[in-house]
Amino acid sequence: GGEGGPVEDLPMGGLDLGALVRGVVAVLLLGLLGCGPASAPGTPGIGVQKVVDGLEQPLYITHAGDGSGRLYILEQPGRVRVLEDGRLLETPFLDLTDRVLSRGNEQGLLGLAFAPGFRESGVFYVHYTGRPDGRTVLARYRLQDGDPRRGDAASEEVLLTVGQPYANHNGGALLFGPDGYLYLALGDGGSAGDPENRAQNLESLLGKILRLDVSQPGPYRIPPDNPFVGKPGRDEIWAYGLRNPWRISFDRETGDLYIADVGQNAVEEVSFQPAGSPGGENYGWRIWEGSRRYAQGEAPGAVFPVAEYTHAEGGCSITGGYVYRGQAIPDLVGTYLYGDYCTGYIWGLRPVDGQWQTARLLDSGLNITSFGEDEAGEVYVVDRGGAIYRIVAED
Repeated sequence: GGEGGPVEDLPMGGLDLGALVRGVVAVLLLGLLGCGPASAPGTPGIGVQKVVDGLEQPLYITHAGDGSGRLYILEQPGRVRVLEDGRLLETPFLDLTDRVLSRGNEQGLLGLAFAPGFRESGVFYVHYTGRPDGRTVLARYRLQDGDPRRGDAASEEVLLTVGQPYANHNGGALLFGPDGYLYLALGDGGSAGDPENRAQNLESLLGKILRLDVSQPGPYRIPPDNPFVGKPGRDEIWAYGLRNPWRISFDRETGDLYIADVGQNAVEEVSFQPAGSPGGENYGWRIWEGSRRYAQGEAPGAVFPVAEYTHAEGGCSITGGYVYRGQAIPDLVGTYLYGDYCTGYIWGLRPVDGQWQTARLLDSGLNITSFGEDEAGEVYVVDRGGAIYRIVAED
């Protein structure tokens, strides 16, 4: 985490009164340094159950929303694999290794999102760092001959490229919101400390969450209610002031947005954007690292995290997850799950009596590069070592 995101440290970052005044609620870091799960009252016992292994540097798992039950797994070098009926299909769904640059620790195939109505359209979107220079590429693809097990690499339509000045902090999350728009989370461009202050620069797409209308053929369009339309700043921007947002997600029931942002040397954080927000939030980086001041300068209207933990308390690089909406663990419903790449800890975060509380639920022992959901709302954990696990109840 000190120089970037969850995968960069491989062979392959205390609350202050000002933050509290701005509305940060106290976070209960329960059991952070212990060896077992936190024992907070009402905390559900969870475990992880292996679903599949034999993957190469997996980074994400998602579903197509088509009722098939298939899961799609990103491998960092540039492949998408299909998990069907518990079996990993031998032929990749998509192989982009000829165009994906994956030399840097945080480069590679980073995001995958299936269009609403994918079952009819066969359209999906991919985010990767492209050859030869590691630029961010957002592209649209279609199925090969309508086969949901085979994407057509030759159908690529590049919708957006963004130059990347350094090899780290590429972000990665790509997903459709409840509003039908496509959201892309990008890091600040890399190096350490955001040396050019790109995250606060509204003329740069780096250090931002973008919101795009891709519902029509051809280039993306700008949603007319994006916060900087008709104002200074790039029209694509939905939120800014982010360092390396390593996974963002919408609560499938409420539409609330959760953002996990990797810290520099001290603080890992979770930010919250309630459903119905008009956008335009400034999450503070590089002036603020979590609720701690990092650099001189101003971050107008900075929104502080609802949860954070320090490197001194254990951990190094946050991996964002999902609000649990499955049926297998009733006590977990409504809890946002997130983890740490280095420790393998998994936490649960939820509002209790108007305050955000977080408890450590599991010491998984995994190098957590991502979480994922299936169509039923069950949550999965992606392990850098090559396996996918399902979160299960544990007595």
